[in-house]
Amino acid sequence: MKEATPKYVEQASMESLIQKLNLPPLTPFSQDWEYTSADASRLDEFIRYYENHPLNDNEKFTLMIIMISSLDDYLSEGKGTDDHKLWNRIKQNLRKDYELHIHTINYWAQDESDLEDCFAVTPYVREMRTWNEGEYDND
Repeated sequence: MKEATPKYVEQASMESLIQKLNLPPLTPFSQDWEYTSADASRLDEFIRYYENHPLNDNEKFTLMIIMISSLDDYLSEGKGTDDHKLWNRIKQNLRKDYELHIHTINYWAQDESDLEDCFAVTPYVREMRTWNEGEYDND
């Protein structure tokens, strides 16, 4: 199998999504922009944009990280009740573009850690690791 790509967020995809979704601008001190741009209150908007607008693979890759990070924030805040509904929508998109997002799934699954030491979203994402086990490389 060819290696799943991309592995890293590219500046062009960040700049594109900043324009398309009015996300925080890049600054000389921007680090982990794709995580700091997460916004639990905009999660439904991010999912709808992913599903309904033409995006290249790098934009999809970047937006998926923002979506999962936003869901992690949503779960960590403990204020919402739509977590399974939101996760199911994200999961459908992960399944549709599984190979594109395998590195993102692996990152959030935190397989080497106990659940109590992981992200709030990790139990959800670990489900993706077993969904199609064996068909894709898990590096």
